[in-house]
Amino acid sequence: MSGIVSNFELTILGCNSAIQAFGRHPTSQVFSAYNQLYLIDCGEGTQFQLDKFHIKKSRINQIFISHLHGDHYYGLMGLLSSYRLHGRTEPLQVFCPIGTKEIVEVNLKHSKGQFVYPIEFYEIEDKPSHKIFEDKYIEVHTIPLNHKIATTGFLFVEKPRERNFIKEKIEEHQIPNEAINLIKEGNDFIGLDGKVIPYTELTTAPHPQRKYAYCSDTIYDESILPIIQGVDLLYHEATYLHSEELKAQQYWHSTAKQAATIAMKANAQSLMIGHYSSRYDNLDELLNEAKSVFSNSMLAIEGRTTEVSPTAP
Repeated sequence: MSGIVSNFELTILGCNSAIQAFGRHPTSQVFSAYNQLYLIDCGEGTQFQLDKFHIKKSRINQIFISHLHGDHYYGLMGLLSSYRLHGRTEPLQVFCPIGTKEIVEVNLKHSKGQFVYPIEFYEIEDKPSHKIFEDKYIEVHTIPLNHKIATTGFLFVEKPRERNFIKEKIEEHQIPNEAINLIKEGNDFIGLDGKVIPYTELTTAPHPQRKYAYCSDTIYDESILPIIQGVDLLYHEATYLHSEELKAQQYWHSTAKQAATIAMKANAQSLMIGHYSSRYDNLDELLNEAKSVFSNSMLAIEGRTTEVSPTAP
């Protein structure tokens, strides 16, 4: 792989809690790594948001559902049905809480419907943290969250990349093609004159592994810190201002100040807050509260794409 950093980015489809308000929709987002798309949560209206922001539904092959509160999964049945109506044939994987498959099957039973494409449900335990998915680019691990019902966040981790070859060195040292991959893997090269040339002189280090952590509904809980330590981007729910801390506890949610405290203690590079209560029209107060604790905070804004940049070594 060249020294060019391939895309690792997040697009927000819905950022509100519970219900639609002030033009904001229930939770959903698309994570993209190396041009592969992964859907995270699927609140009501997700498929319309995908169309609005020109994201091709057909490119999504994995869906991750954090928990079975409606604002995080009510859009799932509609999306799965649309795939059938559009003639999808590619397999679809759904990583979800226990009970999700039953909910879908009940819908199909009473509507006398069926899927014509392969769909696999991987119902996951909410704890302890474990790997649930990997492809050639990323791994996905669970983040056990502390909410009213079993709830799982997701940690997307970029797989280690090969070192980058310095092209000018190939001619300089007459390096055969069959040796290049071995050198990129960390093996020294022995030249025609018997001289050992360290691989560090022939290659440069790849960019650091990038990490994105999605923490949906949860009360303030420091037990997740070891799992999300050092992430490049942390999404953490911030349903309320800290003046409503008691209400946040009552409904098993977090405040903007608490989300920022988690980001600070996790040594995150940046924080995105979302899952806003419908009591807030203007979100500046939430952002300012988060920034008072963790300066590199931002709002989840529907339609906005945020690049997950690698942390400098």
